[in-house]
Amino acid sequence: MTHSFDTLNDWLAYCEQLHPTAIDMTLERVRTVAERMAIRLTCPVITVAGTNGKGSTCAMLEAILRQAGYRTGVYTSPHLVHFEERLRLNGESVKAAELVAAFADVERARCKKGDEVSLTYFEFSTLAILHVMRQHPLDVVVLEVGLGGRLDAVNIIEPDCAIITSVDLDHMALLGDDREAIGYEKAGIMRTGKPVIVSDPVPPQSVLDRALEVEADLWRVGVDFNVSGDKQQWGWAGRGRRFAGLAYPALRGANQLLNAAGVLSALTALRERLPVSAQSVRAGLLMADLPGRFQIVPGQPTLVLDVAHNPHAVAALTANLDAMGYFPTTHAVFGAMADKDLATMLARIGPVIDKWYFTDLPTERALSAAELLQRWQAQNTRKDASASVHPDPEAALQAALAGADPADRIVVFGSFYTVGGVLKDGVPRLAARHLPTS
Repeated sequence: MTHSFDTLNDWLAYCEQLHPTAIDMTLERVRTVAERMAIRLTCPVITVAGTNGKGSTCAMLEAILRQAGYRTGVYTSPHLVHFEERLRLNGESVKAAELVAAFADVERARCKKGDEVSLTYFEFSTLAILHVMRQHPLDVVVLEVGLGGRLDAVNIIEPDCAIITSVDLDHMALLGDDREAIGYEKAGIMRTGKPVIVSDPVPPQSVLDRALEVEADLWRVGVDFNVSGDKQQWGWAGRGRRFAGLAYPALRGANQLLNAAGVLSALTALRERLPVSAQSVRAGLLMADLPGRFQIVPGQPTLVLDVAHNPHAVAALTANLDAMGYFPTTHAVFGAMADKDLATMLARIGPVIDKWYFTDLPTERALSAAELLQRWQAQNTRKDASASVHPDPEAALQAALAGADPADRIVVFGSFYTVGGVLKDGVPRLAARHLPTS
């Protein structure tokens, strides 16, 4: 029995309850529906996998390619506020009406002639987005892996180039309990004879072994391409090409240089099909924009938004906060999923956070604010640190603002839900009153 809905929210609610439990973990179901829909992408495709840095990599690819005049389609996940953010066509979020029509087409194909195929929420929505993409005249498509790589729904599309950013511990219940197992899953996006860019400086052996096994064209940072630079500029050198005197990417954080290096490697590997000038590279790196990735919002106090939600990302956030300079007090709005390595995350960033504002999140997968507080109290060793609980990220931010001096800093992190919760009405512009001195 097929279903039909008039709004995107209705379709998303339907997909969420469609198959909430584990099902056959292969891509055959997704491929079956894709074949029924005749989904094909005829332009070059770049697929991006990794634990952290995928979104930033996609944003820089998109910005450079658009500067070069290419018509781009970019699929990323999850979204911060609106589902439509997941598909950008020529830099603009897709229209909800296009997605509504595409979801209906997926449903018809899924239930064709009574032969119903089971799909998860992510698989269903990925097919809808691929369906929209193939209806637009695109020159290049960038696909971000949602989880893992080998069994991710985007992996039904044959990439012309694969990028693997960092490999670290996250989603271990699904991907494996060490970097080798997780690396194997991410290496599933490699293809025989096609370039694969590995921008992790110390990749798991499983990634290198898989590249050798499938005879992919492996590009490793430190081997096939290198970065160098000083405080003013940086450069990239790889196979037969060199970029010098580059301004640092607009996306902030020391970790962005490795992501940018991977981007330039991919564009170099594809230069015969997608020529890109040095000027397009320079302009694109300066114009790349990605909300919630070490996003610094000027104001009083300064606001930092970061979707860091695993130990590796939190370590990078901590280093970036350290590099910002002195702030009298750092306040943190924090909400997190229950499957995260919370103890390690808190231990890494704890030394730079003075006041915590733990928040509930609108999903059953999240730890409650009370549970976060309890976990923090169990390991906190700072007598000068304090913490409180709040019903949602916006309430937590307002509490932090009420307790902050204009010279302070507020950091919102821990989940897409946490950052999205403070962005739902736009980017906040903070203006705190000076606190009375005792």
